[in-house]
Parts: sequence; structure tokens; C-alpha cells
Amino acid sequence: MPEDTQQDEPAGRTNLTEGPTELTTTKPLWPWKLLLAVILIGMAAGIWGAVNRIDYTWRWNRVPQYFFYESEESITIPFDGRVEQIRSEGRMAVLTLVSETGDKKEARVEADTLRVEEGEELFEGDALGFVHEWRFGPLTTGLWTTLWLSGCASALALVIGLLTGLARISRNYTLRGLAALYVEFIRGTPLLVQIFIAYFFVGTVFNLSRNVAGIGALAIFAGAYVAEIVRAGIQSIPKGQMEAARSLGMNAFQAMAYIILPQAFKRILPPLAGQFISLIKDSSLVSVIAITDLTKSGREIITSTFATFEIWLTVAAMYLVVTSLMSQLVFYMERRLAVSD
Repeated sequence: MPEDTQQDEPAGRTNLTEGPTELTTTKPLWPWKLLLAVILIGMAAGIWGAVNRIDYTWRWNRVPQYFFYESEESITIPFDGRVEQIRSEGRMAVLTLVSETGDKKEARVEADTLRVEEGEELFEGDALGFVHEWRFGPLTTGLWTTLWLSGCASALALVIGLLTGLARISRNYTLRGLAALYVEFIRGTPLLVQIFIAYFFVGTVFNLSRNVAGIGALAIFAGAYVAEIVRAGIQSIPKGQMEAARSLGMNAFQAMAYIILPQAFKRILPPLAGQFISLIKDSSLVSVIAITDLTKSGREIITSTFATFEIWLTVAAMYLVVTSLMSQLVFYMERRLAVSD
């Protein structure tokens, strides 16, 4: 028998002797990238043209002070008395004050703002000097309020949604009925109305602060949507997973906690993240009950400065930055979970 001299084809080479082969071609991306650039440039030009038609004086230079600003605090003497001694400590001047009854107290002011001299007699409330320090502006404090409100509401909504989602698939008719009523009522009424009910009715009856009422309303609202996400995620896992876990000796709680929920979490992560991102934007509605979040801070600034467009665009950009960072975090988690499969 002659030796079989046929050898394997090198990787990547097409074997032309074995009939037609399917050729795969990669379409170039540069035309689509060029089209995208043209569309974006056209949109930017359209917005620029529309802005130029508006009879409005833009004052972007006034916006940074609402993030951080340097405050000037007047330091006054708290009693009738005199300045016994003034000593220097770097750029600060330390004043030793003596009251008419002999009590002593020290005060610190910036040396270049000193208004008094040693031995000078003063009355209560007289200015000694000033202290300058950097402080957070209303936009920064409003953003912080938005973040911690949303964070607390998201954590509470996750707990409510998980318990309600489990109740939705429970064999107990009462639990299923209560969970269904909760989900349908919350999803069928506006969030703004729920905030009003939580603050003006529930908050009045139970003497709740506006922050507690706002967090509660946001958490209950988001919890209904999280419940449906959790229910759908659990039901997407094949029933054989639960049966296999029970056959290994696990009870229902152990099977759900260690087998079903970890698998469901990977599937529900994107919609769950989308719900929490929406909650950050929905939190702007708590401004109607006088919680000074980012939106209310923006409105207060506009009231005093009339810089309508600059402030609203800045507020929108701040929301966009927060939600974009959260989206990137979720995308990173998705990739890590995909690697662990």
C-alpha cells in the first residue's frame, strides 16, 4: 500500500480541492465611522445655530462658584471686654480677649484682616477680623444629597424587591396576592403622587422627616420594579436546577440562596442596574417636598441669578456623569461575572 502522503492543511489556508468553501469577508468600518462623525458634526452645528438665534447673554463664568467658593467669615468678640494680647502664628493672628469679669478667651483671625489693636476696648459683637476658607457650593451639596438619597433608596428597594419577587412565585396564595397588589398599585400610580402621599399623609401620621418620607417613597416605588425583575430572573432558571439541588439534600431556602439566586443575579444585573440608574434621575422629584437635592439647588440658583440655561445644562451634565459612571461600573461587573462562568 502506498503511504498516505496527504497532510493537514496549514491553519488559515483554504483547501481548494475539497469543493467550494464559504468565504468570510470583513466589511470595512471606516465608512460607518465617517457617517457617525458627519451626523455628530451636523447635530453640533444645528445646536450651535439654534443657540446663536437666542437673544441670551451666556455667563458661564458664574457657574464655578456654585461648586466651590471662598467664604469670608467675620470673627466677633462674644462679650464686652478688651484685647489683652495679639501674637502671630504664621498667617494667623491669635487674640487673647479679656471680659469685664476677668474671663479670657482666644480668637483666631487672618493677620491681614485684623481690625483691632492690643489694649483696645470692645463691645460684644465688634469685629476682630476675618477668616477665609473654601466651602462646597450648592451644586456640590445638592449632588451629595442626591447621591445619598438614591443610595439609601436603592439599598432599601433591593431588599423590598427581593422579598416581593420571592413572594410573587410563592406557593402561598396570600403572599402572592399581596405581592401582586403591591406591584400593580405602585406601577400604576405616578411617583410624584406617591411622594406627596408619603410626606403629607404617612409622614404626618407617623411624624416622619421629609428625608425619611422621600427615601421611603423612592424605595417603595423602585422596589415594585425590582420585584418584577427578580421574579423574571428566577423563573428564567430551568426548574431542573431546583430539583437537582433538592435531590442533593438542600432545603428550599438553601437551594434558592446558593443555587438559583446566584445564577439569576447574573441575568438580572443589566435591568437591575438600569432601574437604579433611573432611580437616580427620579430622585429629582423629592425636591417638591423641600429636600435640597441637585434639582432644587439648581432651581434656587436660577431664582437668584436668572442664569437659566447655564444652570440647567450644568445640572443635566452632573446627572449624566453620575449615571455614566454607574453604567461603566455595571459593565465592569458584567465582564467579571462573564469570566467566572
